[in-house]
Amino acid sequence: MNLLRALATVSSLTLVSRVLGFVRDFFIARVFGAGLMTDAFFVAFRIPNLLRRLFGEGAFSQAFVPILGEARTRQAPEEVRELVDSVATVLFLALLATAALGVIAAPFIVHLTAPGFADEPGKFALTVAMLRITFPYIVFISLVALAAGVLNTWSRFAVPAVTPALLNVSFIVGAAFFADRFDPPVLVLAWAVFVGGVLQLILQLPALARIGMRPRWRLNLAHEGMRRVLKLMAPAVFGVSVSQVSLLINTVFASFLVTGSVSWLYYADRLMEFPAGLLGVALGTILLPSLARYHAAADHDAYGRLLDWGLRLTLLLALPAAAALAVLALPLVATLFQYGRFGATDAWATREALVAYSAGLVGMILVKILAPGFYARQNVATPVRIGIITLLATQVLNAALIGPLKHAGLALALALGALLNAALLYHGLRRHGIYAPQPGWIGFFLKLAVSAAAMSAALWYAMGDSAWWLAAGWQARVPALAGLVALGLAVYGACLAAFGFRLRDFSRRGAE
Repeated sequence: MNLLRALATVSSLTLVSRVLGFVRDFFIARVFGAGLMTDAFFVAFRIPNLLRRLFGEGAFSQAFVPILGEARTRQAPEEVRELVDSVATVLFLALLATAALGVIAAPFIVHLTAPGFADEPGKFALTVAMLRITFPYIVFISLVALAAGVLNTWSRFAVPAVTPALLNVSFIVGAAFFADRFDPPVLVLAWAVFVGGVLQLILQLPALARIGMRPRWRLNLAHEGMRRVLKLMAPAVFGVSVSQVSLLINTVFASFLVTGSVSWLYYADRLMEFPAGLLGVALGTILLPSLARYHAAADHDAYGRLLDWGLRLTLLLALPAAAALAVLALPLVATLFQYGRFGATDAWATREALVAYSAGLVGMILVKILAPGFYARQNVATPVRIGIITLLATQVLNAALIGPLKHAGLALALALGALLNAALLYHGLRRHGIYAPQPGWIGFFLKLAVSAAAMSAALWYAMGDSAWWLAAGWQARVPALAGLVALGLAVYGACLAAFGFRLRDFSRRGAE
């Protein structure tokens, strides 16, 4: 399996979902703006979305995939099937209980996660109502994460990569065609979450059947593999989901700021998640199965070289992405969101948050590569300790920065926390002897830094006056932004080529 080709497949399909995500946010911004109703929805959606990342894409995947990869390497097919069945059954029962508890405790959860909403009874009640609709999403999407872990272990990356697009389709159809059928109209967004979760799960089932791994009911609480997954999963919640917990705590802080702050942070986070998903999630997805199989085969040299390849590719792609987000923050926000009820004030406020977020983008993506370096070896303790340290440091930064910088201070605190998390994970890999950098890193990094700086200068000069972006119509903004993106790619690519970089240099095969 060519990992570069697999990365291109996963990233391109993820791109489809992310583009649809921007279309969805365009509709949400145009129809609902940035105010009371969207603040309520984003809080209601963030809580089940956080649980999805904690129990689905985060801790569960990092605990399940290494054990599944080990079983596939060492055990008979029927034993592997029994592992999948046992884990799926226990996960389903746990998710049902969690969803039921969330629906019942919705008022308490909103009090806990957005205490500032309690001063506005209408806003609080609307958030509770939407949370009760969105909470069952965790059942569907966590089962989707289980299915994706199985498919990725079998190197079937395409279906899991395109599946998230269905949630965005559900949002777009709901906001565009059904909003006027709800009272208030924003409720359509909560039901779109529910429907999107169902659609994603339905899409995965045929792909699982084709490899003979569609789960069957098998309640076996004594199954060794299932118990190992649970043992790794519980502490892994902190190890791989620190940024998501920080986002939730940011919502608590933001709920005390002016109305719109939660929405501004949300829209900025959506833009930041675009490169994070294309690069970090995609790289982590293709690396983890191969790392787990190298560990199971005791091939430590291949393990270290694969990590080095992932880190180099991450910096090659993430460094210019972070620079471009910072320089083009206002053109991006204005072009994608400044329509209808989303005004110039909202655009400027979102731009401030995006610039702050961009400072930590490289760290956020590196975490997606460095954390699997531990979890593929079933080492939970180290990333958990690092996660707790990072979480505490981020809250100290929140308290220090929210006063002078308001919502942008919350974004900057999260960015600095991500950099700290990545630095500590890297130090831990070196200290445990898991990873040793291959030769040539200093020259490699300097070439990337010069190339990214040249690209940033070109974009800043070509971007023009901010007032034009706020006043122009979409017919002018869209081609202008496309031209800037093309310019950035051309300058960065030309600099890399002048330094001797070639695509074939990054080709690599994974574990078979």
